[in-house]
Amino acid sequence: MNASRLALDHLVVSARTLEEGVQYVADALGIAPAGGGVHPLMRTHNRLLNLWGGAYLEVIAVDPLAPSGDAAARARLFALDAAATHARLERGPYLSHWVARVEPPKQLARWRAQYPQRIAELVPMTRGEFSWSLTVPQDGAFPAWQGVGDGVLPSLIQWETPRHPSRELPESGLALTALRGRHPQADTVRAQLAWLGAAHLIDVEPADQPALVAQFDTPAGPRSLGA
Repeated sequence: MNASRLALDHLVVSARTLEEGVQYVADALGIAPAGGGVHPLMRTHNRLLNLWGGAYLEVIAVDPLAPSGDAAARARLFALDAAATHARLERGPYLSHWVARVEPPKQLARWRAQYPQRIAELVPMTRGEFSWSLTVPQDGAFPAWQGVGDGVLPSLIQWETPRHPSRELPESGLALTALRGRHPQADTVRAQLAWLGAAHLIDVEPADQPALVAQFDTPAGPRSLGA
């Protein structure tokens, strides 16, 4: 059982292209993400939007300029290579996932080594001057417990660079006020969240289909992303 509570690191909006994802967020929240860069290992790229309190929102998409056809390349993160994700993205970008931050003195690598059945494989990643470790299953699927995840359970991240990306982003005036998850196996999701020390970050309720909803205070009033 984990006694240390985790922090919200970032929300993830998946999109077919960055342009589509940026427009989706701008339409919903009134502010367009900017900045970001490429993830060479995962062959993805992103745009970022600062949120109050040391978190951010990420729009992520497959990088069309990344090398293709490499049989040794690992599956992209956040289920971006999955057929079900491709089908979902045909209907437009969506709030697909969220990431919880592990802070020192707790070491994510050691925690994962202790509980490999509970915590997915740890992958070192970079983007420009930033470096971090992120839990990414070998098949690129969302992290799961007892076969349950679907984006409602978080990936875990530990930053290796001293400055968090949110500190490099311009102020947006956006504050996340609530993160809600829906899942057919809500009890299993809640149990894993409690074990991780992340139950305080999201409210999970039963539903026919998995989904995430994020609510924000914005300069134009309350807004939301998700189902």
